This record gives sequence, C-alpha cells and structure tokens, in this order.
Amino acid sequence: MRTIVLLIFSNIFMTIAWYGHLRYKNSPLGLAILVSWLIALVEYCFQVPANRFGHSQFSAAQLKTIQEIITLIIFSIFSVVYLKEGLKWNYLAGFLMIIGAAILIFKKW
Repeated sequence: MRTIVLLIFSNIFMTIAWYGHLRYKNSPLGLAILVSWLIALVEYCFQVPANRFGHSQFSAAQLKTIQEIITLIIFSIFSVVYLKEGLKWNYLAGFLMIIGAAILIFKKW
C-alpha cells in the first residue's frame, strides 16, 4: 500500500509539472520549464522511494504498469477539473484496453 500511495503523490506532481502550465500559455516558456522542473523534483522524491519499496513486492514491469494506470486516473481527473477538457468515449475505451493489458501483466502464467 505504501508503494501505491507514493505513486499517487508522485503522479499528482508529475501531472502538474507536465500539464499545469497549459493554462498559462502567455507566460515565458523558460519560466514554464523552470517551474515544471522544480515541481518534477518533488515528484521524484515520491517516485524513487515508491520504486525502491515496491520492487521488493512487484517486478519492474508490474511497477510500471501500476504507475501508468495511476497516471491515467490522475490525468483524467486533472484534464476534466483543471484543464476543463471532456473525457470522450474513445479515451475511456483506450484506458480500459490499457487496464486489460495490466491484467495480462499481473496474471500468473
């Protein structure tokens, strides 16, 4: 559970760093890069421990899969709430396919 919580916080900061500046398109690009980079530093403070702790329980591929699913959930919320963009049916269908891929990755064969 510790790994999941750390990955959630990591992804919140990552999403803000990568996409938060899109509401401030008139600000200088250099400033957007600098602020994004500083936010990403905080993201790494959660991501690195999440992977260190998680790798004792999950494979690297499983960790990456968990991270991607969390990213999709957080990004979906962020894009609707912060960027005011709608979720289209094909986005949701694609996300469901990725979740299907995750099931394949976690299945014991």
